[in-house]
Amino acid sequence: MCPPGPSSPSPQPPALDGGWGWVIVASGFLALLLGYGSPQSVGVLYPEWLLVFGEGKATTAWVGSLVTGVGLVVGPVCSACVVCFGAQPVTIFSGVVGAGGFILSAFAPNIAFLIFSYGIVVGVGLGLLYAAILTITCLYFDRRRGLALGIVTTGTSVGGFLYSTLQSELIKLLGLDGCLLIVGVLALNVVACAGLMRPLTPSRFYLKQRAAVLKGQLQEEVPTNQKPAGTDAVITMETKDQRVKRRSLQADRERETAAPVLEPRADGCFCLFRGLSSMGSLLQDRVFMALCMSLFFFSLGNTPPQIFLEDLAHSSGLTGDVHSLSLISLVSIGAGVGKLGLGVTADVPRVDSVLLYALTVGVSGLGVLLIPFASSYLHLQVLSVILGFLSGNWTLTPYITGQVVATEKFAEAHGILMFFGGVGIMLGPPVVGRFYDVSQSYDVAFFISGSFMMLCCIILFLASVLSRRETLPTAPETEPVSCAVTMVTTSPVT
Repeated sequence: MCPPGPSSPSPQPPALDGGWGWVIVASGFLALLLGYGSPQSVGVLYPEWLLVFGEGKATTAWVGSLVTGVGLVVGPVCSACVVCFGAQPVTIFSGVVGAGGFILSAFAPNIAFLIFSYGIVVGVGLGLLYAAILTITCLYFDRRRGLALGIVTTGTSVGGFLYSTLQSELIKLLGLDGCLLIVGVLALNVVACAGLMRPLTPSRFYLKQRAAVLKGQLQEEVPTNQKPAGTDAVITMETKDQRVKRRSLQADRERETAAPVLEPRADGCFCLFRGLSSMGSLLQDRVFMALCMSLFFFSLGNTPPQIFLEDLAHSSGLTGDVHSLSLISLVSIGAGVGKLGLGVTADVPRVDSVLLYALTVGVSGLGVLLIPFASSYLHLQVLSVILGFLSGNWTLTPYITGQVVATEKFAEAHGILMFFGGVGIMLGPPVVGRFYDVSQSYDVAFFISGSFMMLCCIILFLASVLSRRETLPTAPETEPVSCAVTMVTTSPVT
């Protein structure tokens, strides 16, 4: 029997910067809105948890701190999962994990269980969701990437604004437990959003598994009294511009039986470990490492003002003429506008996205340094809008990552960045709060936060100017994956 020919190529991927890409943007926006809505408005749940569990403010505050920080700290693992299994399966899994965490939190018997269910379980789900959506958005868009990322990431700010009102009303109607149950049910709709995230190319894990299955099927056709010859059949896969031939995989040994056996190298754990081990080379790039350090210092200094602004207004007696919109709501509104506006600005041909990011960080640091000099609630409102708008530079983070590293390394690079940002978010409030406990004044705390952000701006600006043309070694457009099967021809044994 003649062996079958090479497998037919897969269909050409959809065109970039349009078409189905806008469906990806819409589904990603909705998924981030559903997933991040409650964590972004956790301040509404915070007073209820204080009353229910009767714990101290510092202990209860860990719930809101971890749900954001953990999702970013596990960024490298989440990005490796996206590279190995694809964005769509990871998004489905993140929706199940996040919804499970919200529902478990409704039955939390104590604050320790709540820290685990809401802070860690939901945080891991959000980390998987964020990595998957940003990765697939960047794959579908190139020339309009800034606009696409701006629209997608605005979902977190819109979710925080809507859920702040929704959770307040649900608590009045159904209580805290009923509110968390409804939030968990809504988060399950992330799974439906994932159904629209059609991948451009098969995932690495799928290709390896497919190659192993085909090899097993071919081995079934070989009689036991015949020897395999050295003919190779190569699986091909369509990429953005050309069909890339995958490297052939020779059998480790000649098998005497015809049972189909999956190769060990097709195992998901091996694929995940390989993705994590390949991240070390990214840290050798000077600009990328400077970007990591700048994001750490920015997160360290930018997060505390968003938490302590409202308390500063109350402790300073500046709330005499408070309007219906709180300072946190103004920060969320400004962040939503900033993400979209900065994303569009980054698409302008002559705009240096790295320097734009450094500028937003520097102005943010200057705004934080001005907070202690505010003499009225109106001044704090203006500063809240400005700081919120500039905090939209999180949209530029994946955009810059795509400019600094090769496209096929985007997921790993973005995961490393999220790790540094997560550590900064988790450490920022305790560090600044410690300064307040020592000095009994927010002035020192905000001066420290602003100094961290100015240091971040200087590091990133110098690295960009001195190493603007320095990039990682160019890798092939599509990383070769061992996914060929060995073909056999029949020849009698003499």
